[in-house]
Amino acid sequence: MKLTSTPAADGYRLPAAFEPNRAGYMIWPQRPDNWREGGKPVQRSFVKLAELLARDEFITMLVNQNQYQNARAMLPDSVRVIEMSNDDAFIKDTGPFYLVNAAEDLRAADFNFNAWGGLLDGLYFPWDKDNQIAQKLADLDGIDFYKHQRVLEGCSVMVDGEGTLITTEEVILSEGRNKSASKAEAEQVFKDYFGAEKVLWLPEGFFLDEAGGDIDNMVSFVRPGEIVLSWTDDKTDPQYEISHAAFDKLVGMTDAKGRKLKIHRLQIPSQLLLTADEANGVDPINGMLPRVTNQRLTATYVNYITTNRSVIVPTFDDPQDEVALAQFRALYPDRQVIGFPTREILTGGGGLHTILLNVPGK
Repeated sequence: MKLTSTPAADGYRLPAAFEPNRAGYMIWPQRPDNWREGGKPVQRSFVKLAELLARDEFITMLVNQNQYQNARAMLPDSVRVIEMSNDDAFIKDTGPFYLVNAAEDLRAADFNFNAWGGLLDGLYFPWDKDNQIAQKLADLDGIDFYKHQRVLEGCSVMVDGEGTLITTEEVILSEGRNKSASKAEAEQVFKDYFGAEKVLWLPEGFFLDEAGGDIDNMVSFVRPGEIVLSWTDDKTDPQYEISHAAFDKLVGMTDAKGRKLKIHRLQIPSQLLLTADEANGVDPINGMLPRVTNQRLTATYVNYITTNRSVIVPTFDDPQDEVALAQFRALYPDRQVIGFPTREILTGGGGLHTILLNVPGK
């Protein structure tokens, strides 16, 4: 049922990624103008990830009608497969924001989605099927939902579960998403719909992030008062100035509880570039952002997945992988840290965090 109140007024909030999850949703990748070779290589990556996730929580794969049999045959029996029309596979951005109250009841917030920028600077058209995912999942879950007309994606905000929200001006104030948007207007939405008490703004996200600079490639909460930040010491990398500017801002900030943030810098791997074979394997047919040989992939360890028992960290066949995994083991001593090869997912413009939508609860 669509509700006319606001989540905060009803006692609901957006939980943090590290809080308990009871289930997860993914969407089967297939767009030939985004995923190379008709999506076959990345489908194998999705299968491996779904199988891994299903050890910790109940995973459902949503698929278009023409891919149901293929997905069902490739996926293990531990993963549920359901037909649901979609335009692409980035469910963290297209799905609902799941909300909880003190009694651990579940509701959802449905914002609009316009492919990260609409007709001005969006990545594909049409996006109407993706814009229906949130309400369809609310119906599938049998939960009440709130609707807001603002364009907002799940990867554009990070919360600590205690009233602090981090985001980027680059995305939240982008004209392609919400014309004439202001910080004050956005902060009121974060307060009313997510229970935010304090919003921490960074000017921009990761260099050449196709989504326009989402926060999930830059910062993630390990626990309240403690974050990881994408980092590089290479002054020739354009990411250097972005990361250092973010660090300088964050060290001067306090969270909603008045705590100074503890910041862990995660050195990024060497630059990953799209190969000619990867670029030429994509069909330029539907107006999707073209893939070009040697374009930079958004490789960062910050774009990771947290489940109740595991932390799944992207790896890139780079010497820095082992350093990052060791850092995560120290940061999450109560969870198993698992490295997951992510290059194939990066070639489609996303990351691990972008392709899983967790449902909170025990």
